[in-house]
Parts: sequence; C-alpha cells; structure tokens
Amino acid sequence: MSGDGEFGYIARRLAPLAADFEGAFGLTDDAAEIAPSEGCALILTADTLVAGRHFLENEDPATAARKALRANLSDLAAMGARPLAYLTSVVWPLDAADALKEGFADGLAVDQAIFGIHLIGGDTTAADGPWMIGVTAIGEVPKGRAVRRSGARPGDLLMVTGTVGDAGLGLEIASGRLEAGEGADVLLARHRLPEPRVALAEAVQAHAAACIDVSDGLIADAGHVAEASGLGLRVDLETLPLSAPARAWLAQQGDPAQAAVFLATAGDDYELACAVPEDRAEAFAAACAEAGTSATAVGRFGEDEGVTVHHHGSPVRIEQAGFTHF
Repeated sequence: MSGDGEFGYIARRLAPLAADFEGAFGLTDDAAEIAPSEGCALILTADTLVAGRHFLENEDPATAARKALRANLSDLAAMGARPLAYLTSVVWPLDAADALKEGFADGLAVDQAIFGIHLIGGDTTAADGPWMIGVTAIGEVPKGRAVRRSGARPGDLLMVTGTVGDAGLGLEIASGRLEAGEGADVLLARHRLPEPRVALAEAVQAHAAACIDVSDGLIADAGHVAEASGLGLRVDLETLPLSAPARAWLAQQGDPAQAAVFLATAGDDYELACAVPEDRAEAFAAACAEAGTSATAVGRFGEDEGVTVHHHGSPVRIEQAGFTHF
C-alpha cells in the first residue's frame, strides 16, 4: 500500500465511501454538490481531533476515525438535524504506517453503514506532527426548526439524555490513572466510541427549547445554553443519571459531592443537554425512551445570572466547569 501515494489512496480507500452519493462525483472534483430536501435547511458543523489530545496516541485508528465522525454527528443531533454527508481532512504524521491509513478508512466505512451517511470530500496531507482528523458534517432540518442554544426560558428544566461521567472515567482507566474494575469495559467503550443521539433529532425539534451536546462537560456545556439564553442555571448533582459502573465508583469516593463534580465536568459524554419546558418534559422523556435511551431532569433555568451547582441542597464550589483547549 505504501506505493499508492496520496491519490492512489484516495481512489482505492476513500472514493468507495462516496460511491452512493451522487453529488460527491466519486471524489474526482475539487468540491461536492449537495441540496437539502424540499422545505429543509442545511446544518453544518466541524471538529478536529488530535492524537494525544482527544484520543490516545496508541488508539486503534478505526476507533479514532469513528469517534471523530461521531463527535460531529452529535453536534447535528443537538440542533435537531438529520445527518446527510460529511467531509474529512486528515493530516498524517510523516512516518505514518500503512495500518494507520487502512484502519482510518475501515472505521469510516463501519460508521457510514451504521448512520446511513457518505463521504463527499475533504483533503489528505502529511506533516511533522501528530495525527489530526478534521470532519465537517452536514445535516438537514425543516426550515425554522433548528434548535439553538439561545432558546431557553425561565422555568425550563435542564434535561440530559443517557448517562454522564462514563467517558471521563473511561479516560482515567485508559490513561492508567484509575484501576480497571468491574464495568471497566463499559466505561472504556463510552470514552473510545461515543453514541451520538441522532435518533433523537425529531424529539429535540418537538420538545426542546434549546439544546447542546455534552462534549466538554455537562456543567460547562449547559452553562453555554444559559449564557446564550441570557439566563441563570441551577444544577443538582444528586440527580445526575449514572451508569452502574459510575455509580459504583461514586460510592467508593470519600467526598461524594466533589466526585459528582468530576462526573459532571469530565466531558466526552456526547449526550444531549436540553432546555425543556416543564409541561413537555414527560413527552420528551417518552420520546427518548422510544428511541432507546433516557432523559433526566438535573436542573432548572432561571432569571438569575450564572451557573450554581448544589449537592443535596448545599452549594458546591466548581474550580473548572469542563474541558477547555486553551
């Protein structure tokens, strides 16, 4: 494979990923053509994942590719959008092994089949540095129905899908900072391969006043919703939805309040944090259950400013609300 060169690799491994999308032109042109369905608008999002920063340097390349794609699909889900296609721009290390490039394409092929999307373009290059994966995902939503961060109103509940904190614990295990115990496989899987809530797009459109995906940590990301909406937010840590392994870990900690803070700030959960009017909360939870996940109220938006965090009624001091790149 090392004799392929850039264009041989694109033709052999990436062009087949675009074969079923007419506007991709088999990746033979400089750009792609895409149009939304009638009555819909396009939603675009982009993220870059860097080896050693967003995933471990020795991560399986197929898994790293899938995580990069899924992180973007999660952003689409947060706006109530249905995914259509994606572009990827990759910077390979100069000494990249063939297995890295082969695994990358293998991973994309797996998730294309799962999520029903197609590669339509991008770029490949190499540099003296870490492996970097950039993905731009494209989705569609009925015009005027995109759910933004700024729509929360006083009294809306903060509802989060699934469970939080698993990915943070999984990273601790993968990095050797936490001993792998019972349920470690679940935590590692949540860190390495998040589950974007694309199946909840219609539920988000129907019931959420505002939404964001939880990539940097629940408290940080929900705080972005509060700030964009010009509101305050109270989060009650004792209500966090936790998996069995996370609950077992929490029970072993000497300071349960600060342990809960870790779970709520660790990030990489890729769940959805939504502002939901109280009279829509039951319907939203039911729609989530029908799609195979849960939705739990963990706080409330109010007219005050800032984010306050409590544990069984007592205020908790937060040093850092979530992950930040700089």
